[in-house]
Amino acid sequence: MTADSGHSAEQPGLPGALAETLRYGPFHRALHDAIAHRGLSLARLRAHLESLGVQVGQSTLSYWQRGLRHPEVPRAIGTVRALETVLRLPAESLVALVGQRPQPRPPRPAFAEMAGTWVRTRPLLGEFDSANADLEVLLVHDSVLVGTQGEQRSITTRLVVRALHGGPDRYVAVHQGDEGCVIDNAIVRAGEGCRQGRVRRQSSSRGLAFELLFDRRLAEGEEHVFSFTVLDDTGGPTPGHHRTFRRACRGYLLQLAFNRRALPARCTKQIRDSAQSPALEVDELICGLGGVASAYFGEIGPGMAGISVEWT
Repeated sequence: MTADSGHSAEQPGLPGALAETLRYGPFHRALHDAIAHRGLSLARLRAHLESLGVQVGQSTLSYWQRGLRHPEVPRAIGTVRALETVLRLPAESLVALVGQRPQPRPPRPAFAEMAGTWVRTRPLLGEFDSANADLEVLLVHDSVLVGTQGEQRSITTRLVVRALHGGPDRYVAVHQGDEGCVIDNAIVRAGEGCRQGRVRRQSSSRGLAFELLFDRRLAEGEEHVFSFTVLDDTGGPTPGHHRTFRRACRGYLLQLAFNRRALPARCTKQIRDSAQSPALEVDELICGLGGVASAYFGEIGPGMAGISVEWT
């Protein structure tokens, strides 16, 4: 069933496409289009809402505009009306769409999260395909070291996982090198809480899949912390680093450390539905005196999150 806001398709001051989605929905599409029309980042939108006395999390706004969550009735109606004010929309245009529930998404693959592009590296997985099905990823921290030529030199990852069922004793990670890299030269080094298992490489996708073996089988509900580093410094100037989350993750911290003699022209924090989709959120980042650009994503996924880098 579609909702009708009661407004004509061509509402004054609104482009036809936005007016159409405000009339027919769904809610998340109308909200996304209205935010894009106003040109606001979610951080700025949240600040405007706070100035009206409305408290709402940036992650909640992100989930609403992506259709991953829906405003709860009647609790969220006041927030939705405030959104109409900030986004300069006709009164009740978004409220009329709140009762329209998005269709559930199909089940996601077993991999909870991974770096690089899923489609290009998926053929690598083979016997690894369901390795992470019994693990919930709680937190991820990626620390990327960038060299004097703008090349990605190393990625150190630390994860906190929880066993959904008893028995998991390993984690499978996927890495995709930057353009021009020689993936056969990439080195994996296990850190705390794990040791290296099998490794698979694919030159055509610049992809690398590898096992991190725990020292025991985890009990149901048990949490485990481990880390690893990928050394892969043969590519050209990096366009940034992005991680794909196939299921929800409570927090993701990404840090890019640049050489002070080769600082980028611009860094932006971005969230996307997939590698092929346009950015849903873009926030400018400051690369401080230490040459580090940091981005934190709370309650991320499903989707892709990362930092994009421009050199000129």
